[in-house]
Amino acid sequence: MNAFASLHAYTDWGLLVLRLTLGATFIAHGKMKWGMWKMKPSDKLPAPMLGILRLLSICEPLGGIAVIVGFLTQLAGLGLAIVMLGALDYKIRTAKAPYMVTEKVGWEFELGLLAAALVLLCTGAGAFGLDRALFNL
Repeated sequence: MNAFASLHAYTDWGLLVLRLTLGATFIAHGKMKWGMWKMKPSDKLPAPMLGILRLLSICEPLGGIAVIVGFLTQLAGLGLAIVMLGALDYKIRTAKAPYMVTEKVGWEFELGLLAAALVLLCTGAGAFGLDRALFNL
């Protein structure tokens, strides 16, 4: 068990890896929504949903950049967690998606992103972030 206890010395490195992967994921997914700005509302994509997707095309990349550089990490973690709660609500209640299946998209991915965002909300950026340099957090 001492081998596992010694890994606590690498917590800041683990948080850095978490921040980099979570941030890159949100930047990529937000960037995928940029095409929504050219779309018109339709029966398949009504105006309120299109508006939400357009807002997410801005918020997701900004949140992703914030967690990558470790700036206002806990606030960004909260915002990204809220985004993922909305995504989970849509997948579970509206799309009626199962947790995980091989032939369709489930909601296990969204749950994992929510968990990662909550970790950052609770822990902050760690030693390798702007929060430490600017705010001593």
